[in-house]
Amino acid sequence: MDPVSTPSDQKSRPPLRCMPVQQRSAERLERILDACAEVVEETGYEELSTRAVAARAGVPIGSVYRFFSNKRAMADALAHRNLDLYISRVDERLRAAKPLEWRYAIDVVIDVYTGMKRDVVGFAHVDFGAPVPVFGLPDHANQLVADRLCDLFADRLGRTPDEGLRRTFLIGVEAADALLRLAFRTAPAGDPAIIAETKELVRAYLVRVLD
Repeated sequence: MDPVSTPSDQKSRPPLRCMPVQQRSAERLERILDACAEVVEETGYEELSTRAVAARAGVPIGSVYRFFSNKRAMADALAHRNLDLYISRVDERLRAAKPLEWRYAIDVVIDVYTGMKRDVVGFAHVDFGAPVPVFGLPDHANQLVADRLCDLFADRLGRTPDEGLRRTFLIGVEAADALLRLAFRTAPAGDPAIIAETKELVRAYLVRVLD
């Protein structure tokens, strides 16, 4: 079964200049995004360029511009792919937990994120939002993450993802984001003590609505 998604997920995706129709075109798009992740991992976002990505992907520069108007749009698409991967991994872990206990689910949400921070190419520079996003406001990434996690939890726990629950998840995501940034500034692999405290803080905040 596919991870939980909503119509808003599709609306939040950055529009491509050209949507791939044939499998060959879709594979080329994936190769471009893979190359984007590799280049940004090596150089950082500031030195990322469409020309460097085209060379790494082994495609003409025109193939990159077929999908993306500039490097910001390309990084934004990579960020959305990262979010899809993150939700898929969280969903897979939660499906394996029967019955699901929400406190354990918080551990999963944070452990999957920190694991991707360490292991997914380019994720440390472009996680769920390009540094200078083209589509949406700079803080729009956390809203997307919160909405996706709220839908996922609501489905598993038999809750209605109403406005109050979405606001609670957004605050939780914002708090966790700030603390996890601190954890990775403190130690390259993420300070374990700060990560553990982040879990405790988020659980303490969510207990009033999820218990």
